[in-house]
Amino acid sequence: MQAWAKDQGIGGSIITFLADTRRELTEALGLVMSHPGPMSVLGGLRCKRFSMLIDDGVVKSVNVASWPDDPAGDADPSVTLVEKMLEDLEG
Repeated sequence: MQAWAKDQGIGGSIITFLADTRRELTEALGLVMSHPGPMSVLGGLRCKRFSMLIDDGVVKSVNVASWPDDPAGDADPSVTLVEKMLEDLEG
């Protein structure tokens, strides 16, 4: 996660990258991606693509990019990108 954060240039910012190696958070949030298509490529259960806005420990929004015809959210991840997060911050 540190290498990814460094690559993205977020050092010293308010963004925190966290790993969920045992899927505990993923399962608690109901965000396990179990569709056979992505699993065949990624090798097992993974977390759905999502963004979450947390303010002072309170979850304000959860945005998930996963649809029946695109379970990994690859075709349109827009609900998880910065523009949506900025919209959520304003709302």
